[in-house]
Amino acid sequence: MKLTAFFALAAMLAVTGAASAAEKISLPKGYESWEKSKPRIDTDKRSIFYGIHYLYVDKKAMKTYKTGGTYHEGSRFVAVNYSIKEVDGKKVPGKKNMIVLMRKDKSQKETAGWRFAGFTPDGKPSGLDPKRDCFGCHEKDAKERDYVISKYEDFK
Repeated sequence: MKLTAFFALAAMLAVTGAASAAEKISLPKGYESWEKSKPRIDTDKRSIFYGIHYLYVDKKAMKTYKTGGTYHEGSRFVAVNYSIKEVDGKKVPGKKNMIVLMRKDKSQKETAGWRFAGFTPDGKPSGLDPKRDCFGCHEKDAKERDYVISKYEDFK
């Protein structure tokens, strides 16, 4: 009996471990080769994106980004944020300080079908809270654009 209970518990833990591993997300390899935006400067020190950031958009997302509509499952955006440095009176990127991934994922009901993940400059998970730190603004500012805040006309 004890052996059966042990195996049942072990199987349950293995399934739970597999489920939580599936919940983990990493930065897409090669995102730097996707289409890249012009620099966007945010001088509002209250903003999570205070600094200079670039947006990378994968091919799947780019089609809808250009034309509008609902994004296809798996569409991805990566924002890379830098501190602001002044050089000869111009604002230029300083140190990389944050990377954020937004991926269309219908399983993410709490964030309207988008998975948000934050990373440190070296690509490790940052502990960003998707609902609190990301989705609140996306819901408020871009519900009519399938929750994508930026617009293609601001991209280039």
